[in-house]
Amino acid sequence: MQARHILTASERSRLLPFVVASGEISPRDQRDLMERPFFSLSKKKRTTPILYAAGDTRVEVFGMPEHGMATIWDADVLIWAASQIVEAENLGLTTSRFLRFTPYQLLTGIGRQTGARDYGLLRAALARLQSTVVATTIRNGQNWRRQQFSWITEWEICASRNGRAAGVEIVIPEWLYRGVIDRSLVLAIDPAYFRLTGGIERWLYRVARKHAGRQHTGWTFEIGHLHQKSGSLMRPSDFAIQIRRAAASQPLPGYRLNIERAGARELLRILPTDLPTHPVDNYVNGIGTSHASTIGTSHAGLSGLHTHKPQLSLWPETAIPALNLSNLDSNSYVDGKRRSADNPSCPSIAPFKGPGDGP
Repeated sequence: MQARHILTASERSRLLPFVVASGEISPRDQRDLMERPFFSLSKKKRTTPILYAAGDTRVEVFGMPEHGMATIWDADVLIWAASQIVEAENLGLTTSRFLRFTPYQLLTGIGRQTGARDYGLLRAALARLQSTVVATTIRNGQNWRRQQFSWITEWEICASRNGRAAGVEIVIPEWLYRGVIDRSLVLAIDPAYFRLTGGIERWLYRVARKHAGRQHTGWTFEIGHLHQKSGSLMRPSDFAIQIRRAAASQPLPGYRLNIERAGARELLRILPTDLPTHPVDNYVNGIGTSHASTIGTSHAGLSGLHTHKPQLSLWPETAIPALNLSNLDSNSYVDGKRRSADNPSCPSIAPFKGPGDGP
């Protein structure tokens, strides 16, 4: 007997879309994602789980064999989505977990090219983000509870008549969305971050931005502890070599890396410099401490607003009155009825299933 498949309703059928219509904005990152091992630091396919524990905090990440685990380059999609949501919230607009945008908006926003290869890599990144399973106890209150989700719960790429990718729809998980609309859990980052090519360099920048902020004395980590926090599959000795190389080349925008020793312990001190390529925050409220040797708490803050520039949009202006001002009931039902989020003017294409490098 053939097994029956239970069909579940699409989340897009009950969420109003947040149509991205803004121009250049300051990129923001979610604090929880900046200091803990949520992503693979290599472009090679990874299926070995990340299993991280520190005190009551647990992070478990599983990559599926078909696509592999989401990489730190794939996380650029989430950073861009978070940035758009924060900017809209700052303008008093209602947002949603369901985002609509053009591939051009996303790729240019994270410093990528817009050729056919880049669109293909974007499809592969979306596939990894959806197939990666995350389980964590972060932000679950006093009682130990575990939430499980994927970085993207649904996605679809719409194509124009000539077959070119013309629009994207994604739904991000509630856990991430709540961590973005809580302003104390978001930090502005330097746009130069997107130009960092190494996975460890990118991860180090996020750690630096989260912990060192703009503190004069910076922040100090034992390198062995950094290895644990990174989730890297490298041997501790090879990881330490990579950290020393980073300290020698100084790739991080706005931060300087110094190798220090305390007896037999090898330490990395992260110090802010006066040379960021873009203004970043100066203060953040209620930041916690890590389980490393630390110096004070971080003093990063929320960025100001930026002038919006016109952007290419797939959906007609009649579908986006007053640039998102129509999203007054996002994440809810309208007049007691489910409102369809489908876009009849945009024919859909099947999601790309193949693996690949970061987008």
